[in-house]
Amino acid sequence: MLDLVLPASCAGCAAEGTVLCPRCERTLETRLDLPPGVPLGLPAAMPLPLAQVEWCAPFSGAVRVALHRLKYSGERRLAAPLAGAMAARWLAAGAGGELLVPVPVHAERASRRGYDQAFLLAACASSRIGRPWHPALERTRRTTPQFELGRQARRSNVSGAFALRTGSGPCVKGKWPILIDDVLTTGSTLVACAEVLYEAGAVAVSALTVARER
Repeated sequence: MLDLVLPASCAGCAAEGTVLCPRCERTLETRLDLPPGVPLGLPAAMPLPLAQVEWCAPFSGAVRVALHRLKYSGERRLAAPLAGAMAARWLAAGAGGELLVPVPVHAERASRRGYDQAFLLAACASSRIGRPWHPALERTRRTTPQFELGRQARRSNVSGAFALRTGSGPCVKGKWPILIDDVLTTGSTLVACAEVLYEAGAVAVSALTVARER
């Protein structure tokens, strides 16, 4: 019904008919054939205490527009192709992982948008990867958008901003969660979430995002 009332247009080239045409969707495959463990270009090769971090493509071009439309323009239909690319990258390069855990936005922001984009990505990627997903985390306070801050300020911005959702302990204890988010910047948000999961008894924590901001 939505497709009939509001015909989709490609985030990359504006062609009508789909939210991401086959040609532009291939931009999500930039890293598909690369081996795992490619350096992130961060101060350390891996933002500790994460066991592994994977992403699909640089945060630019059609990928950037698609993520902005998903997050800020209500284009939920983009969750499917974006999550499909995440699943393909994880199946090609991911090691371990038993449970997908989305990195949540603050409840007020989710209410204003009508959804949480990380929840949509986790739900769509779950069936393709073949692992369950669970909203084990909650954001306990509003934070400044990370893109507005420098590298040094980003870690303090999200420190203590996440907590384990009530009743989620048994889902995390003894498990290896894979954090799901849209964009990796310095890794500060992923690290803050990982610390909460480790405190809840996770044996390891990895992360998977659509894009990485260079």
